[in-house]
Amino acid sequence: MAKIKAGYKKTDIGVIPEDWDIKLVSDLCDIVSGGTPSTANPTFWIKGDIPWCIPSDITETSGKYLYKTDRNITSLGLSKSSANLLPEGSLLLCSRATIGEIKVAKTEITTNQGFKSLVCHSVDNEFMYYKVLTLKEQLLQLSTGSTFLEFSKKDISRLQIDVPKPKEQKAIAGALSDVDGLIESLEKLIAKKRNMKTATMQQLLTGKKRLSGFGDKRKEKKRKGLSTDEYKKTDIGFIPEDWDAPFMGDLAQIQRGASPRPIGSPIWFDNKSSVGWLRISDVSKSRKYLKETRQSLSGAGIANSRFVAEQNLVMSICATIGRPIITHKNLCIHDGFVVFDQLKADKEYMYYALSNIENDWAKYGQTGSQMNLNTGLINNTRIPLPSPKEQKAIATLLSDMDAEIESLEKRLEKVHNLKIGMMQELLTGKTRLIKADKFRRS
Repeated sequence: MAKIKAGYKKTDIGVIPEDWDIKLVSDLCDIVSGGTPSTANPTFWIKGDIPWCIPSDITETSGKYLYKTDRNITSLGLSKSSANLLPEGSLLLCSRATIGEIKVAKTEITTNQGFKSLVCHSVDNEFMYYKVLTLKEQLLQLSTGSTFLEFSKKDISRLQIDVPKPKEQKAIAGALSDVDGLIESLEKLIAKKRNMKTATMQQLLTGKKRLSGFGDKRKEKKRKGLSTDEYKKTDIGFIPEDWDAPFMGDLAQIQRGASPRPIGSPIWFDNKSSVGWLRISDVSKSRKYLKETRQSLSGAGIANSRFVAEQNLVMSICATIGRPIITHKNLCIHDGFVVFDQLKADKEYMYYALSNIENDWAKYGQTGSQMNLNTGLINNTRIPLPSPKEQKAIATLLSDMDAEIESLEKRLEKVHNLKIGMMQELLTGKTRLIKADKFRRS
């Protein structure tokens, strides 16, 4: 039997610090259900000023706090329904559908019946917020229902919580809040950088904005008495006069993939093979470059599919249509992809050009069991194309922006992992806080 370290004690929910207590959720909080005013009565809703929360308000909002909701109810709607007015600071806990999702209310608020909200009276509400985050699996195990899973007020009231003294509760909540603040600031910065990249792509890839050193001919033309109009009209709109608008079919030999049949046969696959089998899920998980695939093909599989050597441009044409990617390994593609063979444009520029029109393909896609594109449509699609030198310059700038975003995303992932580690240590008492910014390992 493992020896318990000094300063700790064994309890029904595990080993915890000696000065921590075990409490029921109902000892620490009032558990409050919600309700929905009749939607048939407009006086319960029109010009309402009381926030009314539903699970999507929780799941579609980033961060720890909820400041507002999509819909409000009136005082009459509140009084004529089972909805309850919760004080600011209440923990809005989803009890059905998205079980265990939680936010801290930053205003007085009501909810629908998909909540078992916690009004904390004998525990720090922010400490309790983080503690509840660790209870999601327990809440799912408690949930029952034939139409949808749901846990009851009785279920959560009986859950046991290990709780430190108030001063340590606040210290733990403060340390985790600092990490949450860093996460939120990184998420906002990443969103800002993504928006900047999207705007830059829309400007540079259409020629509406030119990089320094390109398209600067106004003064020379004016001196020669020529028109200073630097744009020309084409089938895809106005583009710089020194750009072209070729068909994609003139820029590459566009080849559709092929699948060995029957696709489920094990003879087509070999985990030891260096030749990957590209799936839509592989593309969805990758950024600009495809470096790994979940499956690999055998020699027989390769012979019955379409081989694509590394450093080629591929685009999905089925289900998730129009998603381009540059291969960084040898692979084969099925008929849900095309490869741009013998490409006569800068590959990186072409990747961004395809990315810029990815959302446009949906209006042309053919529908069956799922959306798909045909090679004829792709061949006959025009694309704005500057000189090779300008293609390279545009691709380099956008690649630099991608690299910055990727660096920020990796940093965000590290901070998320830091938070998980801190929660595992602080919320169980394995690591104790002397002060909010100093740790003592027990």
